[in-house]
Parts: sequence; C-alpha cells; structure tokens
Amino acid sequence: METHPRNSSFSSCSAYLRALAQTPARVSRRALSVSTSYEEMSRVRAKSGSDMRKTLRWYDLVCFGIGGMVGAGVFVTTGRASRLNAGPAIVISYAIAGLCALLSAFCYTEFAVDMPVAGGAFSYLRVTFGEFAAFLTGANLIMEYVMSNAAIARGFASYFGTAIGVPTAKWRLKVDGLPDGFNEIDVLAVAVVLVITFVICYSTRESSVVNMILTVLHILFIAFVILMGFWKGDPKNFTEPGDPKNPSGFFPYGAKGVFNGAAMVYLSYIGYDAVSTMAEEVKNPVKDIPIGVSGSVIIVTVLYCLMAASMSMLMPYDMIDAEAPFSGAFSGKSDGWKWVSNVIGVGASFGILTSLLVAMLGQARYMCVIGRSSVVPAWFARVHPKTSTPVNASAFLGIFTAAIALFTDLTVLLNLVSIGTLFVFYMVANAVIYRRYVNVGTTNPQPTLSFLFLFSVTSIIFTLIWHFVPPCKSKAFMLGACAIVAIAVLQIFHCVVPQAKKPEFWGVPLMPWIPCISIFLNIFLLGSLDGPSYVRFGFFSALAVLVYLLYSVHASFDAEEDGSFGQKSCESPKESAESEDPSLKV
Repeated sequence: METHPRNSSFSSCSAYLRALAQTPARVSRRALSVSTSYEEMSRVRAKSGSDMRKTLRWYDLVCFGIGGMVGAGVFVTTGRASRLNAGPAIVISYAIAGLCALLSAFCYTEFAVDMPVAGGAFSYLRVTFGEFAAFLTGANLIMEYVMSNAAIARGFASYFGTAIGVPTAKWRLKVDGLPDGFNEIDVLAVAVVLVITFVICYSTRESSVVNMILTVLHILFIAFVILMGFWKGDPKNFTEPGDPKNPSGFFPYGAKGVFNGAAMVYLSYIGYDAVSTMAEEVKNPVKDIPIGVSGSVIIVTVLYCLMAASMSMLMPYDMIDAEAPFSGAFSGKSDGWKWVSNVIGVGASFGILTSLLVAMLGQARYMCVIGRSSVVPAWFARVHPKTSTPVNASAFLGIFTAAIALFTDLTVLLNLVSIGTLFVFYMVANAVIYRRYVNVGTTNPQPTLSFLFLFSVTSIIFTLIWHFVPPCKSKAFMLGACAIVAIAVLQIFHCVVPQAKKPEFWGVPLMPWIPCISIFLNIFLLGSLDGPSYVRFGFFSALAVLVYLLYSVHASFDAEEDGSFGQKSCESPKESAESEDPSLKV
C-alpha cells in the first residue's frame, strides 16, 4: 500500500527487529503524546493530499442523522430488546438511551465546532489524552461501525423477504460445520453492502442529496407505521402478555429489564456519531454542527419512542417477532391487514439502506483520519482528487463489512456493538471535561484526572450494587451513599478547580454536570450488558493493543522523526498558538 524510507522501522526485517527491541522506549515517548487543534486542521489534514469539499449545511446533517439512526434502531433492535429485556417499557428504554445520546452529542458538538475535522472521537481524544487512548478508541470505533453495518445489512434481508413474501431462511444458506451464530450465510447482505460502498465512493454532495430525498420519504413511511400502530393496536397490550404464564404489566422485567433494553437499543444512536465525522465538509461549522448533531438526536428519540409505543400496542411483547417486529405484527393477520406487512417490509428495507449509507460514510472518514495520524498505513488517508472522498478507506471497510455480514448472527453483533459505542461515548465525555480544565503544558492535570477517576469509580460501584446486590434496605442505603459521594466529589471539583479555557464558539452547558451525567449513564448502561459481550470486547481491545505495539507505535515514531508531527510529548505548546493561522478558524 505504501513505500517506506530507508530509515523506517519497516524498511527491512532487521530494522523492524531493532524497532521491536525499542518498543518500551517508543511507547513511553508516543503513547501520551498529544496533538493540537491547529495541527489536526493543518499539517495532519494535509496528509490526505486533496481536501474534502465543504458542501454540507445544517439540514444535510439533520437528514444524515435521521437517515443514519432510524433504520438501524427501530427496524433491527426494537423487537429483540422488547421481547427479551424490557417488554412494553421499551418506550422508556428508548427515552433513556436517547437522553444518554443527547448528552454525549453535546460533548461531540463542542469538539466538532472547535476542531471541524473528519476524525470524530479519535481526533478529540488525540488532542486530550494522547495517541494510545485515541488509537484504542479509534479501533473500537471502526469495530463498532463494521459490526453495526453488518447487523443492519443482515436485518435488511429479513424485511425485504417479508416485503416480497419470501421467508428469511430462503435468503440464508446454513452451513452445518460452523458454530451457532456463525453458520447462516447471507449473500443478500453482502450484495447490499458492496453496492452502497460503490455509491459513497462517488461523491459526498450527491450522497447527501440522495439521502435527503430518501429520508423525507422514510419519515412519511414512519408516520404511516405510527398511525397504523395506534389505530390497529390495542392499549391492553401495554400490560397483558400473550401467554398468561409470562410476566405481566408495563414493566414485566422491572427496572433492570428497562436498562438492559436501553443498553441494547443504544445501537440506534450511532448515527449522530457519523454526523460528527462530516464536520470537515460543513460550510459553517459554528452554526450547522450544533443544529445538525443535537437536532437529529432529539428528532430521532421522539420518533423511536412513538414507534416503540405503536409496536407495543400492535402485539403483546412476548409475541413480537424479534427479527422483524413491525412487519411480523401484521403478517399473520387474516382480516385484510396482511398488505400492511408488505408495506412495512418495503419501508423498513428502504430505511435500513439510508442507515447503511450514512454509517458507511462515517466509518470511512474515521479510518481516513486514523490514517493521517500514521498509526495505520497512510494509504487509508488518501482523498481522491476527483471525487473528494476517502476512496481507499471506503473500499477497504466496505469489503470488510461485507465479510462480517456474510456469516455473523445478529445477536452476536448487537451486543458487541453496544459495548463499543458506550465505551467511546464514555471516553469523549471524559475528554471534554479534561480539555476544559487542563491546558496541556501549562496546567497541572492531576486534580482533573483525580476527579475523573473518582467519579468513574463511584459510578462503577453504584452500577455493581444496582445489578448484583439483591433487593433489601441496605441496597437502597448503599445506592444513596454512592450518589451522595458522586455529587459531593462533583461539586467540590466544580468549586475548587477553575476552567483553564472557555470554548470560543459553542460549549457544553452546565459544565461539568452534563458530561458527568453522560459518564454515569454510559457506565450504568455498560453494566447492563452480558458477560460474553465483555469477553469479546476485551479480546478485541487486547488485539488493538497488540497491533499498536507491533505496528502503530513504530509508524508514529517514524512519522515524528520525519517531522510529520510538530510535537513529541505531552509538553505541547499552548492552545493559544492554534489561533495563529486565522484561515483555519471556523
């Protein structure tokens, strides 16, 4: 993919072995090294060659957000989360997940306005916690997007099959020699991913126009689904299961089930994260990004809650089709309503395609910026001069996504994606606090780091008590004590430690309360996931660390020696230096 100079760590086998011998020293030098907003928008961005064209406005971002989120959330995760976790209270699960996403969206917006680059969370962490934290987050982001897109593509087969009257089983080939969860081959999902990969390589502006048209039509379809649910549905399904042996009531699995459902449907909100990666292509970041990111999250949360309510009215929670809940609610009707199932299948298939389009745009831009930082081959950073799109990153990740979608079951994908999403949002919330209270090189970071550590530990203890201590009076006392300690730590930090800088254009309100609530909610939702999800997440993170030690740290070290990076450690110049070039200001 790329050639290496003679003094590169990868120029020969002996050079690479010498580099491996120096790994501890290089890690100590590079792992905590930080970049600046100025460098991210100038020297680092220049490594892509051509620039991405600034063609997007706030309405493009809102439509990208709606198109990216709605198809993934309602049409893939709602049925499974309702039947297995929350029951009719799936409406509350969506509201909780939406609140968590909105608070995280505020954190993303502050960074994106101040530093309008395509790297999203990767760039935000690189200018705060350094290269290693950014790489670990970037690796999880790429995993998150690939897995979610593969899940969405497999969900497309279910709804498309329903629309044309062909069972899902006929789309998939079962292979007996493979383990359960990986033994159903989905050729249609692969075809869909590859076609969309070709589309996003062509042009961002044209992709936006197509997405806008499809999103408007999709919203009309959503309104149809909501009206049909409230018209044809029965309110008693909110409290009565189909089988009397199953738990009844609006909260059949209690508060724990509601939060477990919220953790699973959190996949629904990955779309706004993709919107933040479009920042480099926005005409007026100061105005357009806050409206586009936060506005899309609010609109989508309302749509999710209404659609979840309509689904809960259509059928008892224990009779909902986990794979295709909306179309399945009408497919068995014999009173002339079966046509609705076909319409829902067509509309859901259509919505899933818009979701794939936006998410695959986002994953390519993440990989492009990670390539600019030299922790992965710079080949991924190339922007094509004619299309102004990251063609290399788009094509590579499209093929990778297609390979995952070919054989991996939806359940395996959804849990792994949720944990990756929550981890990344947790890191960004910490980063926005750190950036407000620490001026790297001039401010002592220990008070802020100590606060973030104590608040996270308190949140973890609260979560563990909630999930593992059996109901009793002492449990309520322990939960109350944790809450009091967390609030006290937060208030002391707020009163004692002054902010090192205020955002010039747009900032998270009520700092540090809103980011801290986001930190707590993300930790709490992380505690709702099952054990195997953590095993898979730990395995993938360990694999990312291995890649960092074997390749990334040496590649970034070489880039530093070549002068590609302007700073070499946490002792960076003052952020005020970023304002020296007014052409880079938003």
